[in-house]
Amino acid sequence: MNMIRTYLAAGLMALTLLAGGARAADPVVVSSKIDTEGSVLGNLILLTLEQAGIPVENRIQLGGTSIVRGALLAGEIDIYPEYTGNGAFFFDMADNPVWKSAAESYALVKERDLSENGIVWLTPANANNTWAMSVRGDLARAQGLESLEDLAGYLNNGGEFKFAASSEFIESPSALPAFQWAYGFELSSDQLVVLSGGNTAATIRAAALGTNGVNGAMAYGTDGGLAALDLKVLRDTQGVQPVYQPTPIVRQAVLETYPQIAEVLKPVFEALDLEVLQQLNGDVAVNGADPRQVAERFLATLPAN
Repeated sequence: MNMIRTYLAAGLMALTLLAGGARAADPVVVSSKIDTEGSVLGNLILLTLEQAGIPVENRIQLGGTSIVRGALLAGEIDIYPEYTGNGAFFFDMADNPVWKSAAESYALVKERDLSENGIVWLTPANANNTWAMSVRGDLARAQGLESLEDLAGYLNNGGEFKFAASSEFIESPSALPAFQWAYGFELSSDQLVVLSGGNTAATIRAAALGTNGVNGAMAYGTDGGLAALDLKVLRDTQGVQPVYQPTPIVRQAVLETYPQIAEVLKPVFEALDLEVLQQLNGDVAVNGADPRQVAERFLATLPAN
């Protein structure tokens, strides 16, 4: 009887070890939001983990923020790129000024998500995908426009300017009125072209084509059309807008199984600044390139570890 118990115990131990090995080899489920930037960043994460020898499962472009966030919290996916500024909504803190500081917002969302949800925020990209004001490249070069302070100087000296934007951007206290108050300029109704909807593709195209004299446009910081159509995002040096830095976030249990995830993704996201993301997004959105191929080409430009 003791011998039977010994064999049973040994068998159970073997099954336990096998099961543990299977769990260790479970693939990391990589996901992203459904937009262009989501497809690019998702593929960058997927390919980087593959190259590091980590087994992966592809669930890129799963859906909008609520769907992808919900899937991560439910353990249905393991890692995806999120934006620091969305912590304001995840934790019902939209009125907190901390979201206008890159360092402070990252530290806050990192601490809250880990302590409350077991989600780890890894190294963020040095880019801000938030509401922005952009100008035609030829105007920026001719007038030396780099920041919204430069634009204010240009406007207050009588520079010609016509700006395309949605009614929301023009009317929302947190958008154009906030920019005007912070930088000391004001656009008259004659300087505004209001386009229906909130699609930045339309405003950017109007500026690129000079439609009705438009030479500036509402944009998001990493819009793919900006670089392709020679538009320049002006730096928000006063921090008027919340900071939305793209950052890979991963379930803590998965990171404990594959701790190298943090290390291999760090140099990839450190290499993603505003101009790089604009170019990568533009290759997909404007040139019709495959997001995986765009990600592969970018990774090939990075120094080997």
